[in-house]
Amino acid sequence: MATIALWLALVAFGNITDYGSNLVFVQHVLAMDSIFPDATIHYRAIHAPLLQHAAYVLIIATETLAAVLCGLGTWRLWRARRSPAAQFHRAKRLAVAGLGVGVLLWLGGFMAIGGEWFGMWMSSQWNGLDSAFRFVAVLLLALVCLGQRDDELDD
Repeated sequence: MATIALWLALVAFGNITDYGSNLVFVQHVLAMDSIFPDATIHYRAIHAPLLQHAAYVLIIATETLAAVLCGLGTWRLWRARRSPAAQFHRAKRLAVAGLGVGVLLWLGGFMAIGGEWFGMWMSSQWNGLDSAFRFVAVLLLALVCLGQRDDELDD
């Protein structure tokens, strides 16, 4: 969990401190300017800079929330490491919430909305589906691991 929290924090930090780099990505995806020219979904495009910035700020805020929840979850897990299994299991809640927020962002936001609604899959230059899939795979794997039942350890 600590490494996932670090990873998500670095993603958010990078987007905050180098705002313009990934803003361009978001703008192109929302503008749908690199999808197939004959695609009939161009009406979905968002060209308003204010809305593009709002979408990007929402992405960064969600990344930050996921990182903070995972970080706090890591701290709670660390503090509960010697506690009874039931207490350790309860300590997982914030970590699970952080991973869930991340899955919502990268699966729901990037893969579903960006990939399907805005046709990002059609773009050879502005296609972030491979990267989003990596995020989703790691986050889901962590959710599966955290979801395992905790039993008391034998002394």
